[in-house]
Order: sequence, then structure tokens, then C-alpha cells
Amino acid sequence: MGETQVSAQEGRSTAGPSPIASAAAPEAAAASATATAPRASGTTGGTSPRRTSGETPGKAPGITVKTGWPARLLALRTPRSPRLWFEILLIAVSYWLYSLVRNAVPEQKAAALRNADWIWSAEKSLGLAFEETVNHAVNSVTWLIVSMNYYYATLHFVVTIGVLVWLFRRHPGRYAATRLVLFATTAVALLGYYLYPLAPPRLMNGANFIDTVLLHETWGSMASGNFKNMSNQYAAMPSMHIGWSLWCGLTIFALASAPWARILGLLYPTLTLVVIVATANHFWLDAVGGMVCLAFGYGVSRVWYGSLPHRLPKWVPDRRGRRLTGLRSARLPRPASEPEPEPERRPESSPSGV
Repeated sequence: MGETQVSAQEGRSTAGPSPIASAAAPEAAAASATATAPRASGTTGGTSPRRTSGETPGKAPGITVKTGWPARLLALRTPRSPRLWFEILLIAVSYWLYSLVRNAVPEQKAAALRNADWIWSAEKSLGLAFEETVNHAVNSVTWLIVSMNYYYATLHFVVTIGVLVWLFRRHPGRYAATRLVLFATTAVALLGYYLYPLAPPRLMNGANFIDTVLLHETWGSMASGNFKNMSNQYAAMPSMHIGWSLWCGLTIFALASAPWARILGLLYPTLTLVVIVATANHFWLDAVGGMVCLAFGYGVSRVWYGSLPHRLPKWVPDRRGRRLTGLRSARLPRPASEPEPEPERRPESSPSGV
């Protein structure tokens, strides 16, 4: 154990072997090891505290610095600055895998139709089987149902991507945690598609639902028509239109500062629920399944980051110590314990300009 010495030039204490301690008897060394080092700067008495196994040499006594795999795990669980190229690649690959797995799930048409009959009977027993009434009522207004068909086919992706871009630019410290909610929600939904195949109302046998996309020939929809063979038609439970739209709505409501934006955030999943029912693409119980998946996603993010996304810091420093402000950065304030660096001295130019 070394004693604390004082450097007169720097005015601060440093830890190192003391020639007095090295010449002292073993009893004196043992007694000095139990002594408490003075807290006042510039003193020479006492000894430095014993360093624990978790401390790193060169760090302040009593501060434990994790190394090895605990440090790597802690770094993964700490909000970091998102990188644009990585996020684009990650989202593209993730959606490709999602579509691949979802469409690779066996359609199991017979089981999907049986499950649809059971869902429809359960809703009737609850007195909440209103999907058919809404479907026929909205279909009677052509411009409205066509608008809902395009809403169902496009906004599901457009709004979700838009919220991700907004998070990346305006809330980089919360981006990764909120993205994890979306990814975990989608991952558990894939398990639901495999374990519980379900036909949408428009494909039920013996029911009076109208396939509004097929009837009005809505272009670009994967639900039916010419594109129906490119997507698994019996993956209706849970509804990711609800899962993703509710993720968007809650994120906007929690983080947006403008009141009108927060109101739109709440209206978006509400209108999506009306659309999926009016177009006969989902039962309302499919929406409940989407909400359960979203709750699971928030639970995963809470466990991993130790907090809900909206409670994490808005800004995080990048690798250069600058605070991210969207795509721009600003220098973080220097800690009080760290001295200001001396400004660089530029060579003075001679009067002749040489």
C-alpha cells in the first residue's frame, strides 16, 4: 500500500510508494493501512483507500469502473446517438425479414376460417358484433370507402416511417428505446400469426361482409385483388395496423410539444380502428391483440433501458462529446472538475504579411 504524496508544482495529491512507508516496520505499515486519508487537498498525512477488485488503476478511490462484458452490456443498454446509415439498413432488413416470416407462415385456411367463426360468435355473445354494420354503412359512401382503402394500404407505412424520422432528428436520446418498442411488438406479432391463423371478416364463409378493396378496385393494396397472392391473407390476429398506429400515437402524444400534434397523435389510432373495421380487414378483437403486443414491446424496452422511452434524456452526446440536436451538434458544457484547455497560439504574422 502506498501513501499519499503531494506535488507542490501541481497542487494536487497523487498515489505512489512513499520512501517513509517502505522503510517503516511491518507494524507501522499495518497501522498506516487502516488510517483514513484526509479529505482536504494539499495534505500529506494518511494513506489512500484500498482499491477493490472492480476498480481501475488511475481512477478516483471508491469509484467502481466496470470492465469486460459487464461494460459492454452497460454500453448497449445506455442511450447512444443513432447513426443514419445503420438505422436505414436495420429498418430495411427488419421489414424484409418480417414480411418473409409472415408470408412463410402456413396459411392453414381451414383453421383460419374456424377461428374467424369462433371470434365472430364470441363477439355476438358479447353483443359487440358491429363490424358488419359499419362495413355496409361506410361502403354506401363511395368516396369515403375508397379513401379508407388507400388509408389502409399506405398510411400504415408512411406515418410509421415519418415518426421514426422525427424521433431521429428531434429526440435522438429516445430513438433507440422507442424503436425497440416497435421491433419487439412486431416480433411477438409474428408468433401470433403462426400460433393463431385467422381469416379476416371479408374472407369468411357464409358471412355478409363486403371486400371493399376488391369491389372498388383499389390500386396497390396487398389485402385483396391482384396482390392478394403476395401476402398471407390469414394473418389477421393481431392487427399490426393497430399496433403500429398506437405506437405512433402514443409516441407523438408523449413527446410532441404542440397541442394540435398531440391531439392528432391520439386521433390517428382511433381512425385506424374505424378503417380496419369498415374495410372488413379485421375484427375489433384483432385490435385488442395488437394492443397486447404493444404492451409487450413497451415492457421489453422498459426492462432493457430501465425506463420508459419518453423518460429518457432527449439529447445524448456523440462520440466526440457533442450534444446531438437532430442532424446538428453543439458542444456540451465542460464539467467543473475538468480544466479548460489553453487556446492555441497562432503565429503572429509580420507587418509585411510574410
